[in-house]
Amino acid sequence: MCGIVGAVAERNIVPILVEGLRRLEYRGYDSAGVAVVDAEQQIGLCRTVGKVAELETKLDKSPLNGRIGVAHTRWATHGGVTEENAHPHLSGRIAVIHNGIIENFAEIKEELLAKGYEFKSETDTEVAAHLVHDYVKQGMDLVEAVGKAVERFEGAYALLVVDAEDPERIVVSRVASPLVIGLGLGENFVASGVPALLPVTQRFIYLEQDDLAEIRRDSIKIYDAERKLVEREVHETQWDSEAAEKGPYRHFMLKEIFDQPSALANTLHGRIENNRVLPESLGPKAKELLDSVEHIHIVACGTSYHAGCVGKYWLESIAGVPCQVEIASEYRYRKTVVPANTLFVTLSQSGETADTLEALRLAKESGYIGSLTICNSAHSSMVRESDLVMMTHAGPEIGVASTKAFTTQLLSMLLVTLMLGRHRGLDPEKEQAFVKELVHTVSTTEKALAMNDQLKELAEDFAEKHHTLFLGRGPMWPIAMEGALKLKEISYIHAEAYAAGELKHGPLALIDEDMPVVVVAPNNDLLDKLKSNMQVVRARGGQLYVFADKDTGLESEEGITVVEMPHADRLVAPIVYTVPLQLLSYHVAVLKGTDVDQPRNLAKSVTVE
Repeated sequence: MCGIVGAVAERNIVPILVEGLRRLEYRGYDSAGVAVVDAEQQIGLCRTVGKVAELETKLDKSPLNGRIGVAHTRWATHGGVTEENAHPHLSGRIAVIHNGIIENFAEIKEELLAKGYEFKSETDTEVAAHLVHDYVKQGMDLVEAVGKAVERFEGAYALLVVDAEDPERIVVSRVASPLVIGLGLGENFVASGVPALLPVTQRFIYLEQDDLAEIRRDSIKIYDAERKLVEREVHETQWDSEAAEKGPYRHFMLKEIFDQPSALANTLHGRIENNRVLPESLGPKAKELLDSVEHIHIVACGTSYHAGCVGKYWLESIAGVPCQVEIASEYRYRKTVVPANTLFVTLSQSGETADTLEALRLAKESGYIGSLTICNSAHSSMVRESDLVMMTHAGPEIGVASTKAFTTQLLSMLLVTLMLGRHRGLDPEKEQAFVKELVHTVSTTEKALAMNDQLKELAEDFAEKHHTLFLGRGPMWPIAMEGALKLKEISYIHAEAYAAGELKHGPLALIDEDMPVVVVAPNNDLLDKLKSNMQVVRARGGQLYVFADKDTGLESEEGITVVEMPHADRLVAPIVYTVPLQLLSYHVAVLKGTDVDQPRNLAKSVTVE
């Protein structure tokens, strides 16, 4: 959600802070701000409602200069979208930025009001600034003051604090919400995500839950939950600054759609050998756990939930493992019955999704035999806290609407399915045949991308519509769900998805000539049933857009537009059929003039409930 950047150096760090914010714009935000300590030990503050570009314009008119400072993009949780509510927040000599929610802020605010503190915003963050100031005023060192403040706070958040009278360090605290320290030469940085710091470093320390750190120009001190000095491993990322740029593409989303063949190839790399999957790629505990698995429980949110729903079909039909899929925010707040020998599986692009991460932590106390996470962020909380890990290797995904992260999650689910299948007696010849189809997915996806011009033209039929219905059956039903999600996310057209067999149970009442009906129709065992569902729609005047394999025998006619798909084996069809639905949604959004990469009200990484 909110973007956080901090820096301490021997040069003016304002350009670094602003560039960091620009690279975090994909996270979603509604206002932005910068605070730096100048040579006279005064805090210079610049805030604005709107985009980082507007903050840059304001800074051009009233420049700031400082060697230590913090910057922030805010996604409103407490208080409206106003300059007064934008971060950073000040309290005398103290400047604070904050990501997440301090749940008990109202109680602390009353105490501070009684002490004479005045509040200029409606935020929970200003409480943090005043509380730290109060402790510093009492003579506490800044590290001690921040640590004592954190002891008072309840919630999930990350906090950065600067003291103008002690302008050599930034003190940070991580409680659930991610923070990463970037290591430079004679300068150091901190941010809520790696992309923010790629222009200045590729060496990072990932703070762990409840860590508190003091960041100076030439040193880093990290304290754990007991406030003992600890060492955290330094990681060197393979991502570079160029990987997080659009290149020749108009939007990040389009770039990432076209990244998918290489991303899928990266997912496969090192996981197969002699047409067999390699279970050891999940980690050293893989064989022991996979031998014991009798049930699977998948928990995820949003697009990742859809990947889990497809995975259920594969796990049960190929590996013969009973599987339950659940939305993380629902799982957390109900009593769970865990069958014996159940593996808990989480899916997340960022590995920091708040509801999914908390579900994983809850699962560790609930009787599961172990946990597996499928994730794109190698040093995220879910990766560190899971027993087994399947990295998707999709590379940086900047667009808020997930594309390559989703298809690589699907491919990862297939790999895990085949690993489990082998442990449950899957015929070796069948496994080899399946693996060959996985390899072909890369080239088949390239063929699907070649449909781009056709889908750009087709998008004109949707741009003026207000509603769209997506239909699928079997594992294509979650693909229909994902197609509907993409369209609503970036074009703001209301879209719903149904299992096609449910039409007569309510959705059929919506059908008329003004509602396009998108159907995903690979050549599988459910095709004849799907054709019957399509006739029901057509008989009521519905306009059908059918994404179909040429072998289905479907042809365009009045009221039915057939979009011919490259042939894909039914095993990998969910991956291949996802691509044109992404392209369709993208081109509809471009025609409507929406903010494709940063759709309104949404954030890339949902790190609060």
